[in-house]
Amino acid sequence: MSNSNPKVAAVQMTTGPDVSVNLREAERLIRAAANAGAALVVLPENFAFMGRRMRDLLGLRERDGDGRLQSFLSEAAARYGAWIVGGTIPLVADDPGRARAACLVFNERGERATRYDKIHLFDVGVPGTDEQYAESSTIEPGADIVVLNSPCGRLGVAVCYDLRFPELFRHMLDGGMELLVVPAAFTATTGKAHWETLIRARAIENLAYVVAASQEGLHINGRETYGNSMIVDPWGSVPARMPRGSGYICHPLERDFQVSVRRSFPALAHRRLKCR
Repeated sequence: MSNSNPKVAAVQMTTGPDVSVNLREAERLIRAAANAGAALVVLPENFAFMGRRMRDLLGLRERDGDGRLQSFLSEAAARYGAWIVGGTIPLVADDPGRARAACLVFNERGERATRYDKIHLFDVGVPGTDEQYAESSTIEPGADIVVLNSPCGRLGVAVCYDLRFPELFRHMLDGGMELLVVPAAFTATTGKAHWETLIRARAIENLAYVVAASQEGLHINGRETYGNSMIVDPWGSVPARMPRGSGYICHPLERDFQVSVRRSFPALAHRRLKCR
């Protein structure tokens, strides 16, 4: 990690269908987190828009490199001098009837550092409920794994349902991942059952920090999201969490602690099976 103990922040929101309102709230929370010393701020999935129907987001699709939502992220990063992990925004896809759920990362100068398109899509029926989701009807999956240098170390980027596929994070680990960021909008039902378990497992098995920023509350489309945004350390402890409401959490990454844990508990060096 390039800084000794940089602070990271996770933003939690209850996003609705009014983009302007959502962007004002996102900026308020980015500003507050940056003022608290965060070098990197993670926004939740769909931070700018959650409409009455999933397909409503198609009207907000932007071309890569040009658009209101991309400009917002770039300008906010430069204005507040922090890296911003921009949740997800809809970008134009190869399929004209769908969008890419793109997580864009901007550095403190407002320059785009990377783009990650959500790979795993939420096409499920939730057991014991009448909840049905078909994300692939609107979203086109990405294919590229992203790990990059940041002020907080080697940064891996994943989104929501990706959490359930541990092989993704083993590939990131091979790319040197030290910190994982996870914008999400877990449902209340699946969140209660699995969210914390998955977040902490990804931290423990990879001896990495995890910053998980989630949607929370009842949205206008009737969907309820779980919240419980968390920052988890490489030993699986949770030094910061926000169970409910709109706001942010902030916590320093302790470089010496991570180095010490990886040295004294060398599970990563004991791997015998490799992802193909």
